[in-house]
Amino acid sequence: MDIGFIGLGVMGAPMATHLANAGHRLTLLDANTAAARDLAATIGGTAVATPAEVAAASEVVITMLPNGEVVQQVALGDQGLIHGLRDGAIVLDTSSAEPWLTQQTAAAIAAKGATMVDAPVSGAAWGAQAAELVFMVGGSDADVARVRPLLLGRLGAGHAMKCLNNCITAMTFTATAEALVAGKRYGLDPAVMVDVLNQSTGGSWITQTHFHQRIFNRSFDDPFKLELMRKDVGIAVQLAQQTATPMPMAGLGQQLWRMADHAAGPGASVSELVRWVEQLSGTELTPGAGEPQG
Repeated sequence: MDIGFIGLGVMGAPMATHLANAGHRLTLLDANTAAARDLAATIGGTAVATPAEVAAASEVVITMLPNGEVVQQVALGDQGLIHGLRDGAIVLDTSSAEPWLTQQTAAAIAAKGATMVDAPVSGAAWGAQAAELVFMVGGSDADVARVRPLLLGRLGAGHAMKCLNNCITAMTFTATAEALVAGKRYGLDPAVMVDVLNQSTGGSWITQTHFHQRIFNRSFDDPFKLELMRKDVGIAVQLAQQTATPMPMAGLGQQLWRMADHAAGPGASVSELVRWVEQLSGTELTPGAGEPQG
């Protein structure tokens, strides 16, 4: 297929590479023009300057961008996709975006004879590199059949599922970090605590993939950004408000993630949430039993 790919960062570049390796013809665009040119030279694609050029060359345009506002600008802006979309083309948005913005963007795209499917992903950078991402997809049966994913529901369902998934992850991350700090201050070894959690009901994706790998060694290097997790929690809370759904834990969690984001600063890894939790008590989560406090 002729595929356009817009957004060639930590997630987008390996995703585009897998598509090229599968034999698809790619037209590439990124805000970092050098990154697009370099990737095109590596995988045999073509780098272009505007979203409209991507659309004109593509049956399917895939976007992997920071949020729904950026997707909307790329799709509907002065040089946006909408000015080059082929009849019957599909815009496949794999970003983590606001479902209501996705529906607005899709309506404008539909007026041009094209369609939109939302398909945010779970699996982080290593999932993208290993081609093992899980796609959460919303769209019509016919459109979804063309992009071959797991169908969750109507347009917007994918982005709704993604923000709720990340909200759950964020709450789990916060609770785990707080509990490990409390254990360390009681005299427990947080490394042993994580091993126990991974064999117990308190275990999670976070305990399996994060603390031994990124916190105990003090690397704090998860490529996913703290500000993006805060954004997704905010989308989940706003979705709850729109549906008159009480989510008191998420509401409090949103405040905590805002505080952690402010403390860490722009561009910080999501791992820095733990450093913020540590700073509240003055206790670092390093391996070894802590000195009992109190």
